[in-house]
Amino acid sequence: MERFVRSRRAALQEHIQHSQEVHVVLGNEACDLDSMVSALVLAYYLAETSLESKAAFVPVLNIPRSEFPLRTESTFLLQEQRIPDSCLIFRDEIDLHALHRAGLLSLTLVDHHILPSGDVSLEKAVIEVMDHRPLEREPRCRVTAELVGSCATLVTERITQGPVELLDRQTAALLHATILLDCVNMTPEAGKVTPKDAKYVALLESKFPDLPARSTLFEALQAAKFDVSGLTTDQMLRKDLKALSSDRLVLAISAVYVMLEAFLQRPGLQQELCAFCQRHGYGGLVVMTISFDEQNKPFRQLAVYSQQAAVRTAVCSVLEHANNPFLDLSPLGSHYPNICAYHQGNTIASRKKVLPILKDFLREQGGSAGPMHPSDKESHGTMRLEPKDSSAGCGESDKTPEDLDVAGEGASEDEPGGRRDPTRCPRLSDALLEDDALLPPTPMNSLVDECPLDRGLPKLSAEAVFERFSHITVVRPSASGSPAKK
Repeated sequence: MERFVRSRRAALQEHIQHSQEVHVVLGNEACDLDSMVSALVLAYYLAETSLESKAAFVPVLNIPRSEFPLRTESTFLLQEQRIPDSCLIFRDEIDLHALHRAGLLSLTLVDHHILPSGDVSLEKAVIEVMDHRPLEREPRCRVTAELVGSCATLVTERITQGPVELLDRQTAALLHATILLDCVNMTPEAGKVTPKDAKYVALLESKFPDLPARSTLFEALQAAKFDVSGLTTDQMLRKDLKALSSDRLVLAISAVYVMLEAFLQRPGLQQELCAFCQRHGYGGLVVMTISFDEQNKPFRQLAVYSQQAAVRTAVCSVLEHANNPFLDLSPLGSHYPNICAYHQGNTIASRKKVLPILKDFLREQGGSAGPMHPSDKESHGTMRLEPKDSSAGCGESDKTPEDLDVAGEGASEDEPGGRRDPTRCPRLSDALLEDDALLPPTPMNSLVDECPLDRGLPKLSAEAVFERFSHITVVRPSASGSPAKK
């Protein structure tokens, strides 16, 4: 595997130079561990088994390289397996559209099956799809789709059907770690693992008995996933960020994986928050944290930042007076005039629950409110918050929301292609409450969003059990030998 990954950049350059076909295995735009590993391993498998093809098989991570340090669990696993990330190819390092126009591109999609709006023109290049979510539409190509906990499970199934030597220990370690993380350490109570996931994890462990113990590996991956010690403030905020927009205002809601007190003590924080909001076009920022006390009980904290006093006051007011759900906010001291900090008494009110409150607030401010597409909130110049007084810096300002000139033309309304995985978010109504519900698929990525065990184990009443039994049809053979229903 390592030798294959190291060779991809040279192979890509050679094929482009000689106008030869490039077969890209493309993960989704979330580029979580499952998407990355599935792309790497499937590209490796295709390259080793497509002996008649003259194409260069290239795994592509569907984010800019600058975003990769935010995928801390991915960087951790690659380091553990001694695969340098310098060998990886990222979306901003390959021009898929130019390759397609030249007639040189073939695409295999992993961990998603619908291209985002900006890549619709590439649909004719898609020759295969591998996904572990329900299909929203049937692709016109080879499809492998099954409701399992991890796309890496389907990749494992594929590679075990090939030559035995393809599944080396390094490849097995990548797949094994990914399935464990996606399936919450194979814990049935989490509702992620399926019999096929369990089957292939056991198969990998039987072939390579020296793979790390499940609990040890899972805990290491979880720790890496929430480790922000090496990140800048900008990276901490972007690691797990969602954005909501209306015609007049853009709000960012970020999950931060340190205690709020520690976050507020970062040197130069106010200037960094100001620069962050100006850089990405946000009129306000809500920071949500979750931590655990000495008894391992969760507690939540929340902070609101805006350079505009009226925006800050309005957002704080709507959160303080929210009753669906009631957040039970208690003010905490803050040394910064532009930051309001709170202890959140209602620990069940995750970010998923807070997002609808802020959506309603934006609608009341005027104009429609909806999620931003990832491409809208990056530095593409499509959305910027500019005070009418362009000389305003990062100091205090008392401009009202009416004074804000939000360039809303770049804000995306609901894009096609459901992002939330129905197998991980059982109720469609819950999925639609997420601001990213209509963006490319991504797994639940933080405790701030919601832990699968937050509500405890599912409960069945006696009535529910009898109701389910009432739908069972018993088939008995009739006297003629043909089945008879009873």
